[in-house]
Amino acid sequence: MGFLVVYITEAHPSDVWQMQSNVRDQVVFATPKNEEERAFIAGACVRKLGIKFPAVLDEFGNSTEQAYTGWPDRIYLLDQNGRVAFKTKPGPFGFDPDLLAAALAKLPHKP
Repeated sequence: MGFLVVYITEAHPSDVWQMQSNVRDQVVFATPKNEEERAFIAGACVRKLGIKFPAVLDEFGNSTEQAYTGWPDRIYLLDQNGRVAFKTKPGPFGFDPDLLAAALAKLPHKP
């Protein structure tokens, strides 16, 4: 079992809707204008927020975000075949660790 973070559209860019938590965590960025800027911002967020999971970058057209409705953030659990077995409500307020734990317990485990 593994975990992966997909960096999608910035949820709180400074030129649209700035959150105090972004200021506190020193992750204040304007909306990126291209893939290079998005990659820089994603890397800075991963480092500054201390994210320990592997992270990948959604492409600039946001196809992953659109396919999974991940904005602003959401947790997905995929089964062994890559199918969605569980998804949380939009976060951060929609996260329920007990529901995720129950969904994990239902997945078949390899011996």
